[in-house]
Amino acid sequence: MSESKVIIMEELFTQGNIGKQTLKNRYIVAPMTRVSSEEDGTPNERVHKYYERFAKGGFAAVITEGVYPDTEHSQAYKYQGGLATEKHARAWAPIVRSVKSHGALMIAQLMHGGAQTQGNRHTDVTVAPSAFSPSVDKVEVYYGSGPFPTAKELTLEGIEKVKQGFIRSAELAKEAGFSGVELHGANGYLLDEFLSEISNHRTDQYGGSVKNRVRLLKEVIEEVGKAIGTDIILGIRISQLKATNGSYKWPGGEKDAEIIFSELGKTNVDYIHISDDDAATPGFGEDTMTMSEAAKKFTDKPVIACGKLSDPSKAANVLRQNQADFIGIARQALAQPNTPNRVRNGDSLNKFDGKAIMTPQAYVKDFELEM
Repeated sequence: MSESKVIIMEELFTQGNIGKQTLKNRYIVAPMTRVSSEEDGTPNERVHKYYERFAKGGFAAVITEGVYPDTEHSQAYKYQGGLATEKHARAWAPIVRSVKSHGALMIAQLMHGGAQTQGNRHTDVTVAPSAFSPSVDKVEVYYGSGPFPTAKELTLEGIEKVKQGFIRSAELAKEAGFSGVELHGANGYLLDEFLSEISNHRTDQYGGSVKNRVRLLKEVIEEVGKAIGTDIILGIRISQLKATNGSYKWPGGEKDAEIIFSELGKTNVDYIHISDDDAATPGFGEDTMTMSEAAKKFTDKPVIACGKLSDPSKAANVLRQNQADFIGIARQALAQPNTPNRVRNGDSLNKFDGKAIMTPQAYVKDFELEM
């Protein structure tokens, strides 16, 4: 066996732990926007097959698409999966059982769309930390068109309702048998909008300094953690880039990173999931740390690195350099849902060709997994 193959096997195919859960290897399916559920957010057989194939393919954990946690303002896309009602939870339960039956954990990512909402069957009103509208148009492949409306500023009562939505959704996730929940605090959705000075102009305890802007994320973590206990995993996803602004960076660079990650590190969160354009490159400018490296430095939490890590040697090197503990992959998982099995066997990998986006308007590859 070549030296590079040995390194890949040592780094990517050893067990790891998050909270009380053991993962059989270091490969995790990262959350990807889906618009494949029923109109009311109930996951269907199509969704079932979509997730099951990743578990069959050797991934240690599968994180769902961002699912909306309440029936008020949180839904971001038409046909987005929900985890806001008992009906949703009942429909997710057999999907979770299937994924677990193939040796993978399944984690529900809870996402409030905030100002980036472009399709909500419950309301036409969008909410954000402050009156705010993303500067680009909605995404057509996800049923959007035209400019985003200006979101209304959340009152303190509204913020409390948002928190209660996350709490109830997390309880439903536990009821459905999920191995854990991940709070979506990245990519410009509501929790990230509180973190960003672009969308958060508040003058109360949730606005102003970086420490104040991370407050809501900490409160949601703490209150969700109390509601679900420690038997299932609780994680949070963090990024600089937004779905509507891919070039955004924290203005304070590594200084902001130190504050944000140190504050998150004080919570009962079990892991931090970093979303970046390229997880192996400097996150804050030339000669700086990567995002995941900063999360490792300023917290004692396990870190998932995600962003252009489809190459096994590159992914293994990130782990070997102690910049992260787990590898999240998205497009490569779409290209080949059995990527971990192929890497373990030394087989070649197909590249993502853009045709595997699973929406009714786009070409969809066959669900059947070639093992």
